[in-house]
Amino acid sequence: MEWQGWFTLGLCGTVLATLIFTKIGPHLIMIGALTILSVTGILKSGDVLSGFSNSGLITVAGMFVVAAGMHASGAIDLLVNTLLGRPKTSRAALNRMFWPVAFLSSFLNNTPVVATMIPAIYSWSRKIGISPSKLMIPLSYTAILGGTVTLIGTSTNLIVNGQFQTLTGEAGFSLFSITPVGVPVAIAGFLFMWLAFPKLLPDRKQGEAFSNLREFTLEVSIDPNGPLVGKTVEQAGLRHLQRVYLVEIERNSTALAVVSSEEVLQGGDRLVFAGDTDAISDLLRINGVIPSSDDGQVHAFTHRHPERRLVEAVVSPHCSAIGYAIREARFRARYGAAVLAVARNGERIKGNLGNIILQPGDTLLLEARPAFVTRQRYNKDFLLINDLNTEAPRHDRAFIAWAILLGIVALASFEVITMLNGALIGACMMIITGCCSPSQAEKSLDLTVILTIAASFALGMALEKTGVAKFLAGNIVDISGGTPWLLLILTYIAVSLLTEVITNNAAALLMLPIVLEITAEADLNNIPFVLAIMMAASASFATPLGYQTNMMVYGPGEYRFSDFLKVGIPMNIVTGIVTITVLLIGWPLTK
Repeated sequence: MEWQGWFTLGLCGTVLATLIFTKIGPHLIMIGALTILSVTGILKSGDVLSGFSNSGLITVAGMFVVAAGMHASGAIDLLVNTLLGRPKTSRAALNRMFWPVAFLSSFLNNTPVVATMIPAIYSWSRKIGISPSKLMIPLSYTAILGGTVTLIGTSTNLIVNGQFQTLTGEAGFSLFSITPVGVPVAIAGFLFMWLAFPKLLPDRKQGEAFSNLREFTLEVSIDPNGPLVGKTVEQAGLRHLQRVYLVEIERNSTALAVVSSEEVLQGGDRLVFAGDTDAISDLLRINGVIPSSDDGQVHAFTHRHPERRLVEAVVSPHCSAIGYAIREARFRARYGAAVLAVARNGERIKGNLGNIILQPGDTLLLEARPAFVTRQRYNKDFLLINDLNTEAPRHDRAFIAWAILLGIVALASFEVITMLNGALIGACMMIITGCCSPSQAEKSLDLTVILTIAASFALGMALEKTGVAKFLAGNIVDISGGTPWLLLILTYIAVSLLTEVITNNAAALLMLPIVLEITAEADLNNIPFVLAIMMAASASFATPLGYQTNMMVYGPGEYRFSDFLKVGIPMNIVTGIVTITVLLIGWPLTK
């Protein structure tokens, strides 16, 4: 290799290390790599920007809008309300949930599907008396498995197909090319979840006093002009509240821990409680108790108004307040909502509410105006779990949305139109028919995902054009002795490991040129190897970091990192074995 190759290899290693060990957004890292490749002249401007015009990327964008139309029209709710029912056991609930979610994820990007389903499944779990922790990880895994069934089920499949066409000049894959692999994997994954997950997943409802409740840190204040000033904690009725416990009082910057029942309340006292959402709602109804300002100042927002509502939301990985304390982030001014409580891993976070540093997956209880709900329903900062009187979907458009989705799928299936045209037509029809508004369509486009994918194409192309892919492929072929089945297994394992630590799209695009060189070097059929990349990049179960839907259910399910390891590693093994077996049986590895 010449210096360009070694430089690209070093850049690739730097990108991987930065993705793994820093909290810098993947889109910023990939744009940085793209800039370096352009400035150094390793790639020409046309190659650098080719990812932004790739058919796979445009198809992903179109399907985001189609998914927004399904969401805004209530089309997904229509399916869910019809099929979920009232099961009595966790296994029965898994069976009811799996099939509709897997079906939806087969034809819609699984991220908006999970975003839509979390509030529905969360509410449903309460109605049927099953802990959300028994259903939230299965929801994410089901969406991932469903996404492997068709080419449009996940953005990874689409962008791998787009890059495959660019690098090889071949026609690429049809809508159902991956189905013979995806269906057996999805069924095997469901059977494993049905058999093992009821025992392996935690039940956060069981245990001692607070273990059946999600403990929040709740901070409220005593109204200086209210009736509680001068009363003791006992007299104010704050000692024996149901499902909440007075942890400490902060007065004049001094914390009074282990609060006595005889402690006299003063105006402006900041009271820290632990409890669950419903109990917090009851607490705020007490005359003389007001929401506590997170920056120590009195705002008009703290006054009660009929249009205010309590909203439960999860901090998404895209939230701009991540890494900042609530006070430092100026949360109230930035989002127009007051943080009343924070839960992390199902446990109360000790300390002053304003000093809590937000992390992805944190569950927040907010007091907000209706406008907040409208904005965040299609925003990327928060995922709404539970809110009162939310904007009703356009239910009269639900059947129209279904007709649009099934229509473009049918046309693409029979190759009347390409998937690119199908996605674009579907997106336009969702807006024209009013299934979603233009602003909702615009907000559905995940800019960070689109930038990450587009920039990743440049790095993958640099690996191929500078000879790095050929160099690495030759060494891998030598290590494996040229054994086709071993090369297939090594390909799957390499992509699977990369996906757990960096984004699945980036892992797939980095490995694709290397794998194509491997198959060319060893004179092998490249189709099963490309399908292995698609499957391995999507089948990311072991950590909440490997796939965005895993992070989305982290807070609502009150999970710990170890919960994903416990069930995700076996899922990775099961899906890997089934994938490799089906590929070895169904496709010849040699030409």
